[in-house]
Amino acid sequence: MSSPEVRSGRAMVMLMLAAPAWALSFPGGKALVAALEAELPGRSSWFFAALLIGGRFAVAGLFLLALQPGIFARVTRLEWLQGVLLGVCVGTGTCLQADALAYTDASTVAFLTQFGCVLIPLVVFARHRRVPPLITILCLALVVPGVAVLARFDWQTLRFGRGELETLIGSLFFTVQVLALDEPAFRSNDSRRVSLVMFFAIAALLAPIAFSQAHGAADFLALAASWQIFAVFLAMTLICSVVAFLLMNRWQPLVDATTAGIIYCLEPVFATIFALFLPALLGGFLGLAYPNETVTSHLLIGGSLITLANVLIALQSRAP
Repeated sequence: MSSPEVRSGRAMVMLMLAAPAWALSFPGGKALVAALEAELPGRSSWFFAALLIGGRFAVAGLFLLALQPGIFARVTRLEWLQGVLLGVCVGTGTCLQADALAYTDASTVAFLTQFGCVLIPLVVFARHRRVPPLITILCLALVVPGVAVLARFDWQTLRFGRGELETLIGSLFFTVQVLALDEPAFRSNDSRRVSLVMFFAIAALLAPIAFSQAHGAADFLALAASWQIFAVFLAMTLICSVVAFLLMNRWQPLVDATTAGIIYCLEPVFATIFALFLPALLGGFLGLAYPNETVTSHLLIGGSLITLANVLIALQSRAP
């Protein structure tokens, strides 16, 4: 049996692999939303968000069931509890993310999602009734202006754009998700069974939204309107849903929540890199205009401040 240090190191590597897998969902999701809008003009952005996210995780659940047909019969009470909790958090957060992609850049959504990583150590400190140290206050002083710069906060109207605000709300749900995977009561749970429950919980959560926003049953066939749309949808399901969350649910419990937070900071880095070249490739494949993003001063300044805050607070949380 390997030592705790070896298992922890292996877990960090696996979570690093999960970061680019999930990062693909930002430019890929934005491309799919644009393609579906071309097929179904006039539909609500909530319909596309619920259809894409709910559909992805429903197919991911069916994929796991096909690999292990009898897996549902072995799900324990704690696995049901953790799976449903993760499903509510991930389903709400990803649906908000998907809707936000219709109103702001993919790289902005990816970076603002990391705002929740700064909240994780604060929650941990609060649970143990300890006053946050000076480094935590410093990190908050970095991340608040970083969010404002990256989101292009309008100081005259004192409001964020819709996409930025939805992303920040979604980051709160992702904070709960990370903490739920760090909960000691769930340590004996089987990650595959928890993932299966989570996948179907997300689909069940978002199904009412999709049905309420659809103009008819035919709207749900838009995911198969062309083989190109279906191919991108299937690729995102396997890479961004199945691979990413199986890795996260399996390996994150082997590291503490704040260490996981610093690893997940790789996600916006990969998302930004992907957004520099993938949009044009996906746009050409799907037959739509989707230009590559460029490195702007907002992205460099705001993203650097948020990432620096995450790095500092995560390193501080690991110190004795």
